[in-house]
Amino acid sequence: MGVADEVKSRLDIVEVIQGYVPLKKAGRTYKALCPFHAEKTPSFVVFPESGTWRCFGACQTGGDVFSFIQKRENLDFADALRMLAARAGVALGPQPDETPAEEQHLEKLRAALAAATTYYHQQLLHYPQAERARAHLAKRGLLTEVVTRFQLGYALDAWDAVLTHLTERGYALEDLEAAGLLVKRDDGTGYFDRFRNRLMIPIRDVQGRVIGFGARALEDAQQPKYLNSPQTPLFDKSRILFGLDAAKQAIRAADVAVIVEGYMDVLAAHQYNQANVVASMGTALTETQLRQLKRYSSHIVLALDADEAGARATLRGLEVAREALDRESVPVPTAEGLFRFEGRLKADLRVLTLPPGQDPDDVIKADVAQWQKSVAEAEPLVDFYLRTALADLDLGAAKGKSEAVRRLAPLLREIADPVERAHYVGRLARLAQTSEETVRQAIERAAREEGRARKPAARREASPGPKPQPAPPPQRPVREDYCLTSLLRGQTPLARVQSDLYNLKARPLGADDFANGENRTIFLALENAYLDDGGRLVATTQARLPEALQPRLEALLSLAATGPAMSDEDAAKDLVDSILRLREERLRHSLTELQYLLEDAKSSGDSESIAHFGQLIRSQSADRDQLQKLLYSRTLQGRRQAMTETV
Repeated sequence: MGVADEVKSRLDIVEVIQGYVPLKKAGRTYKALCPFHAEKTPSFVVFPESGTWRCFGACQTGGDVFSFIQKRENLDFADALRMLAARAGVALGPQPDETPAEEQHLEKLRAALAAATTYYHQQLLHYPQAERARAHLAKRGLLTEVVTRFQLGYALDAWDAVLTHLTERGYALEDLEAAGLLVKRDDGTGYFDRFRNRLMIPIRDVQGRVIGFGARALEDAQQPKYLNSPQTPLFDKSRILFGLDAAKQAIRAADVAVIVEGYMDVLAAHQYNQANVVASMGTALTETQLRQLKRYSSHIVLALDADEAGARATLRGLEVAREALDRESVPVPTAEGLFRFEGRLKADLRVLTLPPGQDPDDVIKADVAQWQKSVAEAEPLVDFYLRTALADLDLGAAKGKSEAVRRLAPLLREIADPVERAHYVGRLARLAQTSEETVRQAIERAAREEGRARKPAARREASPGPKPQPAPPPQRPVREDYCLTSLLRGQTPLARVQSDLYNLKARPLGADDFANGENRTIFLALENAYLDDGGRLVATTQARLPEALQPRLEALLSLAATGPAMSDEDAAKDLVDSILRLREERLRHSLTELQYLLEDAKSSGDSESIAHFGQLIRSQSADRDQLQKLLYSRTLQGRRQAMTETV
């Protein structure tokens, strides 16, 4: 991850822009009067889910958080990066960026996992040996539509099925092992399939790319019941929430995320249109996972087993989460689990206790309305602690009272709101049958003890724990990357591109065609390099870019070097077609956004906004249709049709 991506992953675009213009929540978006031109009707919209903004008024422009700061503060990219990096707490020294070779390696692993997903899925649908897996899914009540949507699959009961299938298609054994699909034999003589005779559940990152699998046993003798992919360069179960790629829009719409424990719970929830559900990967919740959810909603519900073992497992999980958080290098001290998560993430964390003996999918299938009610009435996290952490104590005995105060005083100390903290101090005092002053003294004592425990640790040179990993960056616009790599290849001069676009009655390629702030800056440097010295295109472009963007440029140059060989005419046509497709994609995305805005306006009865967004939809639909016709006319079939019509 580059430094710019890391900065964006740590910042909330809504909070950044809110510092310049008052935003008002409107469904899944935020609206305001545009800060870049005078207007009476709000046309400036921020899209938290994609981390972008756009003016649908006179400006007709948009971008990411860097683009906004550059435009608002009149800064170049380097200065905007410095400003936002300071806000995000990201150092701008030497960065451990992935080299182009490392990124290419990761792409090979992603390609192998995608091919394996398709193979497993086809085995599930068509292979006779997969009947047991199909029967299991039918027993769980999962419909074909869900099986297809999530690309569930089946691993054959063979030692080399996926090995043979993928190596025959050119995938290297070392890459298949690195992706977690194969296991190397102990004697070093070869490899064998990691997953055999199991129901295969693809695990995807937030961008929807397969990074691993959860494999469910189909026979009682198989252990473990669920076998996950091992730790790989792509897969780290402490950072992943299963189903987030499919749930993020529903989470934004419902303004609540529900965390369950099992894959099947997520699949059942989506089948019954309760799509704001994700699953942990069998580990304690981490701040990284919760921060990912916070991008879509600050309301998070943990759906837990009702029995005592489930409650105690939850408490143990929160303890592990606390220890993990303690090892992170953060600018504030850390102590007690999710309470500190709550304060730092500004999240409302609640607990949904399930009926005895039932999983989330049981509740959802039996009564969707009851599930929704349970989510809405989920118990505040502190209440859950008060009820569960004291369940094994005799609060009528002096020892039990003392232990109750000892256990909960450190937790109550972390409740930031003084009114809320006073409420729970009173509750604990009543439960322990002691005075509130006694509880407050215990809280102060816990703070002093924690402070003393920290001082020696601060003085000694401790070995660093696991390096804190930032949240996954927003997905980079791939079409933008392709256009830049084609220009950097230098085979088609920019002047030729602009001339071809002019002949097609299309506007010239410009910085506004690139939504990503880094890509926009690289294009401007590239454009000036063409004007100044087309013969030294790359060197001149490099000289015009800030240091922070050099690794990004190197990655693009590496991709440019791997492109297929084409004639000059084919290369020019391919680049112009890519630019037109980039614009057509942007229009389709914009129309989706406008449709949401129109629905919000209709629900609020805002007639002026209804008329404005309706007109924009009609105008942009016409532009999209025109681009689609133009692209079709440049295909072989389109040219043949045009020749037929002229004849």
